[in-house]
Amino acid sequence: MPKSKDQRRRLGMSIALAAVTVEVGSLWLQTGRLGGRVPVRCLEGHVFTTIWIPAASVKALRLGPWRVQRCPVGHHWSLVRPLRESSLTDEELHSAATHRDLPLP
Repeated sequence: MPKSKDQRRRLGMSIALAAVTVEVGSLWLQTGRLGGRVPVRCLEGHVFTTIWIPAASVKALRLGPWRVQRCPVGHHWSLVRPLRESSLTDEELHSAATHRDLPLP
């Protein structure tokens, strides 16, 4: 028997809420933050700062705990992952502070 429209809607909302919760938890474990300006590293090793808002993305393609976006340091598209500031060297912190991507989520 097919589920009612309300049951399907509730199931969809539950799945969406679970996905956002997993993304927020992953970001917290990786950075110690829930979002905002977060240092990230691209696959080529460049470190820069981006705005990371769980469940929202205008300038990047979201892939779970990673995103594909433009690297302002190397001027290329790359997979980026969030970083914990305490794990960065002074040079990497300086790079993150001086290299910021576009101010859009």
